[in-house]
Amino acid sequence: MEIAALVSGGVDSSVVVHQLKEMGYDPTIYYIKIGMEDKDGYIDCPSEEDIEIVTYIAKKYGCRFEIVSLHEEYWETVVKYTIDSVKRGLTPNPDMMCNKLIKFGVFEQKWGHNFDKIATGHYASITHHDGLEWLSTAKDPVKDQTYFLGQISYLQASKLMLPIGNLLKSEVREIALKQNLPSAKRRDSQGICFLGKVNYNDFIERYLGRKEGLIVELETGNILGKHQGYWFHTIGQRKGLGLSGGPWFVIKKDINRNIIYVSKGYDTKHQYGDIINLKGFEFITKDIWGDFEDSKDITFKIRHTPEFTKGFITKTGDMYTIQSKEPVQGIAAGQFGVIYDNDANLCLGSGMII
Repeated sequence: MEIAALVSGGVDSSVVVHQLKEMGYDPTIYYIKIGMEDKDGYIDCPSEEDIEIVTYIAKKYGCRFEIVSLHEEYWETVVKYTIDSVKRGLTPNPDMMCNKLIKFGVFEQKWGHNFDKIATGHYASITHHDGLEWLSTAKDPVKDQTYFLGQISYLQASKLMLPIGNLLKSEVREIALKQNLPSAKRRDSQGICFLGKVNYNDFIERYLGRKEGLIVELETGNILGKHQGYWFHTIGQRKGLGLSGGPWFVIKKDINRNIIYVSKGYDTKHQYGDIINLKGFEFITKDIWGDFEDSKDITFKIRHTPEFTKGFITKTGDMYTIQSKEPVQGIAAGQFGVIYDNDANLCLGSGMII
């Protein structure tokens, strides 16, 4: 079986190569350059160190190795989507789009189609059931990354190989140390995949500029301060508001008037909701409900967290609505609601929160 392994230089994808060799495969390693460079060469991802590590891994395991660039495609899809979403007052999820459009999208069209499987270092697994493949949660509940894979299609899921999905993060680190992999003690990368060391607000400011507006207390209408543009703020945000006497949380945004509304306290009722509407909902493997009359028991996530929330889902027309069993904090339009079965095992699909 021909396998393409997407290796970034982090500990997870490095261990993927070891696991594949242990299973008797001989993967071809690909390093995808997706750091951003615009016309001025303004942003470049710190890829030199990554490439050094991946080169070492390829030599150690005797694998063919290719560095491929998807800068332009990345710019045209993921970056454009991110800026457009922020401009519309939405909370984007670039990492989900990167998986769907780049790693398992453009990469597949250009190189992946020559292989039987594409292996990655995601904490998730593929389960075979009823003759079909299902995206399933990882052994490590804290690291589980099915949320970020919630937008992929069945064709993408059925080609995926996830060699560390059955390992805990601690076990992955242990393997890396035993094998003397240079990434063994490397810290996990945080933040948005394309930004590298670039500050998110600096990035947004470059494209949308600044525009002073008011910060208003939702309950009283009192003006508490000023901000530099609604696009720098997301629903549920607490840090970076520059207000004293908090904690203050962003509750809603008026993008026409450039006003940010905030509410005070950790348990303010305005921070929470229990109804989440999803548009454009798509199942990964298949529609398991059809046009159902009654609500279905589910678990779900509205962001990447270790916890699953229990709830029900109903369908009206092409709109799916989650009724959560407990209030959920920071429901943000533009983010994705990812739906799992009642046991929080199978990842069924996702839709955008409206």
